[in-house]
Amino acid sequence: MLIATWNINGVKARHDALLAWLDSRKPDIACLQEIKSQDESFPREAIEALGYHVETHGQKGFNGVALLSREKPIEVIRRLPGDDGDEHARFIEGIWQGAGERRLRVVSLYLPNGNPVGTEKFTYKLAWMERLIAHATSLLETEDELVLAGDYNVIPEPIDVANPQNWLGDALFQPESRQAFRRLVNLGFVDAVRAASDAQKTYTFWDYQAGAWQKNNGIRIDHLLLSPEAQERLVSVGIDSHVRGWEKPSDHVPALIELAR
Repeated sequence: MLIATWNINGVKARHDALLAWLDSRKPDIACLQEIKSQDESFPREAIEALGYHVETHGQKGFNGVALLSREKPIEVIRRLPGDDGDEHARFIEGIWQGAGERRLRVVSLYLPNGNPVGTEKFTYKLAWMERLIAHATSLLETEDELVLAGDYNVIPEPIDVANPQNWLGDALFQPESRQAFRRLVNLGFVDAVRAASDAQKTYTFWDYQAGAWQKNNGIRIDHLLLSPEAQERLVSVGIDSHVRGWEKPSDHVPALIELAR
C-alpha cells in the first residue's frame, strides 16, 4: 500500500501535474495540503476518473486539505479537536477498514507556518501543535495503524536544511517548534524518512526564489509519522524530488511510504 503526502500549493494551479503524478505513481492514499479550494469547487471529476474517492476540508483562497483514496474510508473527521473557534481548514482524518480487526487511520495535516516569530501567528502555531500532540496521544490508544502525514512547517534538525544559518529567525526552525515536533515524535511515532535514511540533502521543499531548486537549497518540512503498528508494516520510503522540476511546480514535492498489506 502506497501512501503519499504532497503540499500541492493550489490544486487548480497544479491540476495537470497532480493528475500526471497520480497516473504515474498510483498511490493508494494521497494526502494533499494547501488545496486553496472550497469543497464545492474542488476539481474532483478528473481525479475520480482515475479511480480515486475524494474527501476534502477546504476554504476559499488558502489552506485546505484532502484525502484521495482508492477505497472509500469508513469514516472521515474534519478539524483538529481542541479549539471550536479555529476556522482554518488544516486537518482531515480518514479511517479504512482492513482485514479482520485491522484499521488504518491516515491524517492529512497542514500545520501553521507561524511567521513572523513574536506575533500571534507563532502563538497560534505552537497552540496548534499542542492540540495535535493531545489528539495524537488519544489516537495511539486505539492501536490502529496510524499515519500522520503532511506539511508540518517544521525543520526538525540542522541536517534537514541546506543552510541552517539562513533559518535561525524563521518560525520553521525555532527551538519551540522543533521541541514540539520532538515531543510529538516521542509519543511513539517514527519519522519515516529518517527511519529509512540519515542522508544529507534530503529535502521536500525548495523556495521559488533565488534559484533554490537549481542550487538544491532546500528544507525538509513534509513528514510522515508512523505509529508502532504502522511502522511494523513499513516496506520503503521515497521522495519524488523530480516533480519539482516539472512545469509550474509546487514548491513542495511528494513524500511516500509503502506499507505491507
